[in-house]
Amino acid sequence: MVIKIKVDIEDEKVLKLKVEDLEVGTLNSIRRYIIGQVPTFAIDSITIYDNSTYMFDEFIAHRIGQIPLKTPKKYKGDEEVLFTLDEKGPKEIKASDLRTSDKYVQPAKPDIHVFTLGEGQDLRLEGKAVINKGRKHAKFQSGIAAYEINKDGTYEFIVESFSQMSPRDVLLKAVEFLKQDVKEFEKQLK
Repeated sequence: MVIKIKVDIEDEKVLKLKVEDLEVGTLNSIRRYIIGQVPTFAIDSITIYDNSTYMFDEFIAHRIGQIPLKTPKKYKGDEEVLFTLDEKGPKEIKASDLRTSDKYVQPAKPDIHVFTLGEGQDLRLEGKAVINKGRKHAKFQSGIAAYEINKDGTYEFIVESFSQMSPRDVLLKAVEFLKQDVKEFEKQLK
């Protein structure tokens, strides 16, 4: 049986496919790998040196950790990228205000509002971005995926990227990691 895939929609955020002759279990495995197994960069630890805002350090760290970061293909998993922020209020802080040590790993959505500093408020911090998977924490999740079973037995499969990489790259990486795990499983059985 030959699997048939037709691209219905593809842009920088969404990939929608029509899939025929594929078992639903396989499709669901791919969906689960998209959600939990595709590695991406996220700011994982933050050191706050100066915080005269009304916000707790933990709140600031959580907000910054949720900013999606571009994750280029060349990175393998042991890299660290430093981000800094040194701002004085009054100012609206956006993702683009974070300074990075790597020009390829930037906030994926520079206009994300992070918080607003009031008059006389200062914030100075340093964060470290690492690569990990969505199964560790949602901030590392590359996207979401869903499928719908049509009456004729075909499937509508949708991949939505959280902007760290294209939805096609998210899908291809998920399939690559699924294949690696199946090969390892087979090797362990022998």
